[in-house]
This record gives sequence, structure tokens and C-alpha cells, in this order.
Amino acid sequence: MQGKVCPRKRDFYPNVAGIFKARTTGALSRPIYAARVSAGFPSPADDYLEGRLDLNRHLIRHPIATYYVRVVGDSMIGENIHDGDLLIVDRAEDAADGDIVVARVDGEFCVKRLHVNGDGARLCSANPKYPDIELLPETDWEVWGKVIYSVRRH
Repeated sequence: MQGKVCPRKRDFYPNVAGIFKARTTGALSRPIYAARVSAGFPSPADDYLEGRLDLNRHLIRHPIATYYVRVVGDSMIGENIHDGDLLIVDRAEDAADGDIVVARVDGEFCVKRLHVNGDGARLCSANPKYPDIELLPETDWEVWGKVIYSVRRH
């Protein structure tokens, strides 16, 4: 699909469900075990506590510029980003060619892979059912942050 984003872009470009500010005022400390988790036969001898892990410290580099967003739709399934996943997005990180970003295009939010070249930019889906979004000079768009992590419930 070339040109401007169609008026019913919501049908083609699933939006994010909501944007939530990252709270890092208190530590999110959880126990961490020194042993690795085996995907094969577990060893009962590896059962000891190493210490505590603060997830905020490990997942969030820029607390003031970081937010969470829930994914709606399957346009990024080829990047292993699924409907319902929680994304950790950092606005302080510079988005470059090839990065996965949350962007605002004509007032709607989406998560896509950013591709920049000498002629311009486009936001690319990771599912062939969805066309890329060509970002023309007249398109109202901006990157709202670089996706740093995705979290999925199993």
C-alpha cells in the first residue's frame, strides 16, 4: 500500500491498547536463584538462593522516559510480538533504522519496525497480512519510543 494511510487505518494497523507510565519509585525486588533452569531433566542439587533481583534496575535504564504499552493485534507476529504482550518502551533511546518502535501516525499509535533510507522512512509490519506504512513528507507522524523488551504471559 503506497501513499497516505487510509482513513480506516485502524483496520490495517492495530493500535496499542494503552500507554502506562513506568513506576520505579520502589524497588521491584524478587529472589533470584544461582542455578540455571534446565529445559531437560531438572537437578534437585541446584536448589539454592543467590540473592535478589530488582527488575526495574535490569529492565529500565531511563525511568522518567520509560512507559509500558499493551499490544493489540497480530501485525508484528513475525517479530515474536503477539496480541496482549506488554512492551517496555524507552523514549530516551534514539530510534535508528531497523529498530522496533512505537509510533504515532495521523493520531493513531502502532508498533512497527522503522526503516529509514535516503528517500524517507516507512514503518514495517512483520505479518504479510498488513501493508507497510509509507511515511511521506505530508504524513503526520513521530516515533514515541524504542521498544526495549516485550513481556508475555505463558
